[in-house]
Amino acid sequence: MKISGTHAGSPRKFSTLVLVILLATYFATPINVSAKEKAISQDSVNFLGRLSSALAEVADAARPAVVNISTTSTVTVEDNPMGDMFNDPFFRHFFGDQFGQPGQKRKYKASALGSGVIVTENGYILTNNHVIKGADEIKVILYDKREFKGKVIGSDPKTDLAVVKINARGLPTLNIGDSAKLKTGDVVLAIGNPFGLNQTITMGIVSAVGRSNIGLADFEDFIQTDAAINPGNSGGALVNGRGELVGINTAIFSTSGGYMGIGFAIPTDMAKSVMDSIIKYGKVIRSYIGVSVQNLTPELAKSLGIKETAGALVSGVEANSPADKAGLKRGDVIISLAGKPVTDATTLRNLVTATAPGTVVDVTIIRDGKKQTLHATLVEFKGRSAVKEAEYHNILKGVTVQDITMSVRDSLNLPGDLRGVVVTNISTDSPAAGLLQANDVIQEVNRTPTQNVREFDQVASKIGKGSTVLLLIYRNGGSIYLTMQQ
Repeated sequence: MKISGTHAGSPRKFSTLVLVILLATYFATPINVSAKEKAISQDSVNFLGRLSSALAEVADAARPAVVNISTTSTVTVEDNPMGDMFNDPFFRHFFGDQFGQPGQKRKYKASALGSGVIVTENGYILTNNHVIKGADEIKVILYDKREFKGKVIGSDPKTDLAVVKINARGLPTLNIGDSAKLKTGDVVLAIGNPFGLNQTITMGIVSAVGRSNIGLADFEDFIQTDAAINPGNSGGALVNGRGELVGINTAIFSTSGGYMGIGFAIPTDMAKSVMDSIIKYGKVIRSYIGVSVQNLTPELAKSLGIKETAGALVSGVEANSPADKAGLKRGDVIISLAGKPVTDATTLRNLVTATAPGTVVDVTIIRDGKKQTLHATLVEFKGRSAVKEAEYHNILKGVTVQDITMSVRDSLNLPGDLRGVVVTNISTDSPAAGLLQANDVIQEVNRTPTQNVREFDQVASKIGKGSTVLLLIYRNGGSIYLTMQQ
């Protein structure tokens, strides 16, 4: 008998074929693993259980101190739905003025949501300035659903912080932790009210610390985290594993308007000093030392003949300032202030402004390759005009300049180390018209650095009528010298 489709052959070949079929069948069949082999180890179960319990414990302890802040403000808009039609006399002759005039301004109420953190039992709440800015009414909703009317005690746009007060006592609070101890990789929780969803908690890690030059505020020292932060989280709490407040959630980096894994929080070391000053004085009182500084790059360090690559290079010292009286000079590199390391210009500025006026601080510098310590008595920063509109009796008549703020630097895409004053306007009758341009950055006037409005005014006011002026300006991505004569 023949079997269709087969060929007669040797028994060895047949056995080999059977073995291959059996092996293929064996490996194609799911292996029946016992329930014991599938089970998660008890150590893993215990670890995950302890982790879950720890996170839940921290969340339960922290969230009662986080509140929802709802604001109402009056917004004025120009109502002009049909362009210039209403300006047409023909139209107005037949239809009258009942449709309103173009450009007519109308007011309406706008609402916004944010978050805040209760920091004292008697009702002081820390939040962001942009959460309450321009608000006519502030409503604060607590964790237990109670509602209070909030009052702004003070705000600080330079750090984007504000303090709100409600009339209540015995409130839950968050202990303020030491944000300086945070390290990259530390686990943190972000608590707030994103999109109005009360008491939302997200977990992440500290992605970086000391973030600056972001363009969000004048004074920046942000904690970067990947804990999910979304609109409505602003002013909420960033807490560490001990349930301590270490940051005020402030902003996100996003191209879509939502979470993309990069959020920023103001560290409590900065927030606490601002808050204390607002509560005590109703405003922020900052210290001043009187130096112009820039970051110390490896190239600058090599040119100056020093080994350090971290520090703040002094490029100018204001006369009769604390720095001048302490003996600081141009070319000094400040490496520490009050015993705290100075890594760059931003660090120095933050350390100075966070120290109370009248404090005597040790300033460690490198001068001529040698380390030495000077002593400076900080004074209160009174503020300077950011814009100068001066009628000089020389070729700079009618030239308006302003300091380079973070927003100006960002909008004009200026280099981070560029110092000077920005030309904002040139009157048509100015002798400088046609020579200077709007957005020029004046770095020097007659070889004298002009790093702010005050320095510019000091030099410009001394120029005689008809005198030739040599300017060093930054324009279109490069620096050029410009000679002007009236």
